[in-house]
Amino acid sequence: MDTGDVIAKAVLDNFNTWERKRKPLDRSAQKDGKSHEKERPREWVPLSGIVAQKNDKITCIASATGMKCLSRDKVPKAQGIVVHDWHAEILAIRSLNRFLLEECLDLAMSRKAFSEYVRFRGPEERTKTHFQPFALQDDISLHMYCSEAPCGDASMEITIAAQEDSTPWQEPSPLPKTNTDMPALHGRGYFSALGAVRRKPSRPDAPPTLSKSCSDKISAKQATSLLSSIASLLISPQNCYIQSLTLPEPQYSQVACTRAFSSSGRLAPLDGRNWGDGYSFKPFTIHTTSREFIHSRRQPLGPREVLVPSNIASLWTPRTSETIIGGTQQGRKQFSIKGASSVCKRRTWLLAVSIADALCSSSPAILRSLKVDRYAEVKSGDLLRKRKEVKNNVRDTLKGWQRNDDAEEWACSGVEA
Repeated sequence: MDTGDVIAKAVLDNFNTWERKRKPLDRSAQKDGKSHEKERPREWVPLSGIVAQKNDKITCIASATGMKCLSRDKVPKAQGIVVHDWHAEILAIRSLNRFLLEECLDLAMSRKAFSEYVRFRGPEERTKTHFQPFALQDDISLHMYCSEAPCGDASMEITIAAQEDSTPWQEPSPLPKTNTDMPALHGRGYFSALGAVRRKPSRPDAPPTLSKSCSDKISAKQATSLLSSIASLLISPQNCYIQSLTLPEPQYSQVACTRAFSSSGRLAPLDGRNWGDGYSFKPFTIHTTSREFIHSRRQPLGPREVLVPSNIASLWTPRTSETIIGGTQQGRKQFSIKGASSVCKRRTWLLAVSIADALCSSSPAILRSLKVDRYAEVKSGDLLRKRKEVKNNVRDTLKGWQRNDDAEEWACSGVEA
């Protein structure tokens, strides 16, 4: 079996074990007495997953569905409680971070040397600048699967080909500007501007957002690793990079993926970069698969059935599962503390504080960096200086990256980790 098929199978088989309530609704079966006269909706949603490979064993350790994000005008209300971006790819990455931190907490509490996925780093491995107490197990590699081409640059050729008229749209004059010399492109507009950073969502009539496309965020992960800022305070980024990305054959454009992700495309200035302290530019390989997700846009439809997007997002790890609507746990009011997702910024911060507390005096600098009043202070701390350098280099390379960090002046309170 091809590598891409093996990786896809691991994620798809995992999805099949999910509870029914966490999956897209099959509304095509609903009847109202006149169903024979009506179009019958069938929901679709992207699925993404991250698998761990150890020797010949491949295991799904994080997966998610979802396709929406928080509009820019609502970001100040989020306060670290509401997830900003719940596209499947991003939710899967956030779920991976949650899972790895929970593994770290178990080790910190038990004082065991290692778990199946995470281990303590020895004193000889840790330096003043490469200080993290934990690392992913050395014999594990991480791989990602996406049921749809990531939104943004990696999907542009596929999007263009799907139009009735594939002639590139003319760019308006003047173009919208960011603080760089490139435009901040909205979703899938301006087809002629290939290689550009794009914002979610793709619909031109949707409320604006500063959330970058999945193509752009995955591109950046080739330099920063899959770890979030919080997780990178505790786990070495050195081998937390994805080794490969698997896409269904109809969703793979070699031209688009080479341009979006490879060292011969728009990331060429980063080729060979090694920032030290576990950070380097590690481009991934791309595999394709003939396997299809049952809830993809390419699912076969019956008579009068029409595809409609699912409004729910779900996440899974070996430790947790959760359904999200509007960035909040299903059944809870948006922006309610009780609705805080397990992968939201506030609960992730609290989890990291719990780990640092459990480490007692062995990592005082990490504890000081985490035990501050506001989330913005964590992000601006000295221990994240190297990561910020890497991110800035990525932003300078991916022209048009407009920052979305204007709502981080909130405190770590009111929720449990």
